[in-house]
Amino acid sequence: MALISRRLLAVLFAAAALPALAQDKFIVMASTTSTEQSGLFKHLLPIFKTATGIDVRVVAVGTGQALDTGRRGDADIVFVHDTVAEEKFVAEGFSTQRRAVMYNDFVLVGPAKDPAGAKGRDINAGLQKVAAAGAAFVSRGDKSGTHAGELRYWKAANVDVAAKPAWYKECGCGMGPALNIGSSTDAYVLTDRGTWISFKNRGNLAILVEGDQKLFNQYGVMVVNAAKHPHVKTALAQQFADWIVAPAGQAAIADYKIGGEQLFFPNAGR
Repeated sequence: MALISRRLLAVLFAAAALPALAQDKFIVMASTTSTEQSGLFKHLLPIFKTATGIDVRVVAVGTGQALDTGRRGDADIVFVHDTVAEEKFVAEGFSTQRRAVMYNDFVLVGPAKDPAGAKGRDINAGLQKVAAAGAAFVSRGDKSGTHAGELRYWKAANVDVAAKPAWYKECGCGMGPALNIGSSTDAYVLTDRGTWISFKNRGNLAILVEGDQKLFNQYGVMVVNAAKHPHVKTALAQQFADWIVAPAGQAAIADYKIGGEQLFFPNAGR
């Protein structure tokens, strides 16, 4: 009788533990506001969960903050878009591999009437005209991949925004809020195309500069190194990294469209 009771208790204990184990099958991903606010993850992550049973909990911040989240071991995987910063993350030992996933591009948007005359295909020339006109410009100012790209373009245009000219406003915010500010104040904004396509509150804003090769915007994924943070869920995170660069994940990225327009273009193996 005692033996039966012990066996019954063991079965009941195992059954009770199953929901907890199921709930533990998740990873934390530190990613950018562009992947979140563009709607990509709402499309992508349910497909991944159906394929693997793994839930992905996203912390959407700027790329710099996302990388710092990985450095602290507060995320299992990082999915961002600043190749130079990503390579540094690997060099520091916080991941053992960076893998290219997809790309889109940046665009300069601004008032459709374009008071600065920035319209064209040269981002450096466009920004020079914005600065020369003293036209309102909204910067994310949040150390995101978009912010890092914007600062590179200003530097190449020989415009010193570090001096904080009156026309240059930093919001310290994500891409969606920055576009909202730009829309409400008729300001120029550098944005990734994915967030722009999904953005509904455009007001008088329109794309003014696009097509410059310098506006190329690459995304990469990195699993956080367990040698740095033994508690991270490396095996589960690796499943996502492997899936997103495999045919199924790449096809899911290509399939994401708004109004028939593709937001991101898979290029794993680049």
